Amino acid sequence: MLIAGPDTRVVELRVHGVQGTTPQTLVDAVAAVDVAGDGLGRIVRPADRLRRPAPGPMLQTEGRSVPRLVEGYLWGGMTSGGVAKATWALLFPFSIANVAHWMLPPVPEKNLPGHLLGLGLRSLLRVFALLLTALLVAQVSVVSLDLLAAQCLRPGAACLTSIPTDVRLFPWFRTFLGLLPVIVLISVMRRISHVEWRIERREIADAEEQEHAPSSGLPGAHVATDPDTPALRSLHVVVALAVSSLIALGGPLKQLTASGPMGVAVTSAWVVALVFIGLSVLGVLLLDDPTGGAPHRGGRWLRAALSRKPRRGLMVLSALLVLTTLGLQEQLPTRVPGADVTVQVIALLLAFVLVLFGVLLVPAALLARKSWASLPRELRPWAGGWFSAPVLAIAGLLGGGFGAGIALPVRKALGDGLALPVGYSYITLLWGVAGALGLLSTFAVASFTGAVRWRAFRKGKVWAREASLLHSGRMRDLRTATRAWWWARWERNHGHHLILIIASVLVVGAAVATVLRVRKVPLPSWTVPVSAFGVFVLGLLAVSLLRAVYLAARQPESGRRLGIIADVAQFWPREAHPIVPPCYALKVVPELVSRVQDHLRDPGTRVVLCGHSQGSLLVAVAAARLLEDLPAHDRERIGLVTAGSQLQWAYPRAFPAVVPHASLARLAGGLDGRWRALCRGTDPLGGAVMTWRRQVFDGMLLGVGYRPDGTEGALAPAFRGPTGALVLGGDHWLPDPQRGPFPGRRWRSGVAAHSDYTSDPEWDRAVAIAAGLLDVDAPEAPPLPFARRPETRSRDTLGGS
Repeated sequence: MLIAGPDTRVVELRVHGVQGTTPQTLVDAVAAVDVAGDGLGRIVRPADRLRRPAPGPMLQTEGRSVPRLVEGYLWGGMTSGGVAKATWALLFPFSIANVAHWMLPPVPEKNLPGHLLGLGLRSLLRVFALLLTALLVAQVSVVSLDLLAAQCLRPGAACLTSIPTDVRLFPWFRTFLGLLPVIVLISVMRRISHVEWRIERREIADAEEQEHAPSSGLPGAHVATDPDTPALRSLHVVVALAVSSLIALGGPLKQLTASGPMGVAVTSAWVVALVFIGLSVLGVLLLDDPTGGAPHRGGRWLRAALSRKPRRGLMVLSALLVLTTLGLQEQLPTRVPGADVTVQVIALLLAFVLVLFGVLLVPAALLARKSWASLPRELRPWAGGWFSAPVLAIAGLLGGGFGAGIALPVRKALGDGLALPVGYSYITLLWGVAGALGLLSTFAVASFTGAVRWRAFRKGKVWAREASLLHSGRMRDLRTATRAWWWARWERNHGHHLILIIASVLVVGAAVATVLRVRKVPLPSWTVPVSAFGVFVLGLLAVSLLRAVYLAARQPESGRRLGIIADVAQFWPREAHPIVPPCYALKVVPELVSRVQDHLRDPGTRVVLCGHSQGSLLVAVAAARLLEDLPAHDRERIGLVTAGSQLQWAYPRAFPAVVPHASLARLAGGLDGRWRALCRGTDPLGGAVMTWRRQVFDGMLLGVGYRPDGTEGALAPAFRGPTGALVLGGDHWLPDPQRGPFPGRRWRSGVAAHSDYTSDPEWDRAVAIAAGLLDVDAPEAPPLPFARRPETRSRDTLGGS
């Protein structure tokens, strides 16, 4: 540990979690001001009454007070707030498909079958994402081209009677009106896919543009911009334009019939649309070829074919194809037969790709099992590394359901006399079956959970032994805390099971509907109530999302709450699907690294990165980058504090290839004991990070965890800090409700759960240890005085241990 000198100071750089926060809350001050940043990534400090940056409170260590500067990095503006960012929630199926790519199991080194399986899985994911884009365009075409332009606006229709017949008979009017929403949608998607966050420091931006292989196994080493994203974006735009033309020309199975030169033109345009779609699918399959960039391999032809100028030329030709389709459709027929066929063909292709993906994922997960076989069960990946498949299934079924959910209210608004494609009857049956099974599953899960909790309460097992140690002598706090401990533990242990149940319910409903549709079985009368319930579920899904976007325009706070969806999904770069919001980690992490390096130019400064919830992942990746870039004497001056973190129970288990358990062990070893994790047993979203297999024996908290040298093994028994926290290895277990109140400190009553970790006095102690100013095993300091005497007796009769 470095010896602190008279000029030593600590910079505490805080990063918040999902849903954003205010600058004042982040830095724990009445007022705050910006000191750096570009408006999206803001660095703030506490402010005095004249709105000048002010230092934070002194940091108390053993025998002296050390100056502390508190800063906060606000990144919530990248995902939360505003109509535009709330609208990103409508692309949620695309984002789920993109996240599923990062959930793939790791590829074993020097293993050819594993390498080929990984290559195939990534290619299938990209094809699935391409089909999702095509499905969205096809479903919008059903609404605009078939329902509105072909049926509602046909001459003589009792729909939108304010539009005169002469206007309806005007050449190309209905075709133009039907294709216009589709073209606008494609333009918006292309615009969204071009949005990128600008990194403030130019030298960082230049460094990020350099392609280099990750040099370490630290967390987030693979989180980088994909150089294939521009090509992937162009292929999605080409497919979207080609599908819109294909629907107007009759669909993928049969083109419209016409005689003479018009028939030749229609057939030629139909063939060109199919060729564009085939080329796009082929390009998506081959883009993930790791040898494509090698100048001596055949992949160089693919890179050349998908460079900037050829991509632009391909999109221009696709746009000309749409204009040609418009010119060939002087008058639309009373129905657009290509809409129904296209939606069904895309849905069947999605199902085929999903099944093939799930089958190939089984051997890939088995080959990767060696990397986690030695870990305890609570640290192994969810579903044995197969979790990407159900997540991808949810993405596909939500994508299909959202389009149908939009079509049903539109038909109701335009008039019940309009006819939806035949396939939509089976979609409503799908969601009706899924909704009914979902209700039954919810009832079963709630009943089972209630029974288990009641049984545990009757046998006294509801009382967590760790809570008994934390709240020793405070029986009322113990009673409040242990109930929260039980629910928080249940949510952490079974949250992924709920996702598996949702995926299973949706897949069962899809299987029933698909079998009936493929065999062309007429829907019997008993399915009418089920389909009606499916209409209700689909309408609720679509209306809920659209209402959330509307409220974002009227009430910005609603848009910020909706941003929670984006906060979780937008951490991951565009890899499988390019039409998703930009990855904020590609901006936040480099700017955090830059800020730390600026502070470290002062030889007396020590920097502690502090992250809460999702912010803990950001600061962990930033700390990993600093360990790679900084010299040894500077690495000793950085520390890490995480609070309410998911870095053990969620991220290594959901993303075993990006944040594996071994990478966290390497990060802990690189920081040499300067990584402290604050956790509460009452927190349903955060948990322990540095320890596992905890147990209470003879009044002592024992466990296994990371040692300061990066190894793993049994740890010394936990010791009680001066504020009542139990410190086991790198984990600081906080009593919740807090002990105290303490004189001179902010007090929070009740169960805090996932919020307000900085109010606990143990926060300062963790920062001091992370800064290297205090030994973990130092003799206990005298406890802080209580403002009131701790309760040692209670009138409540409590049992259990």
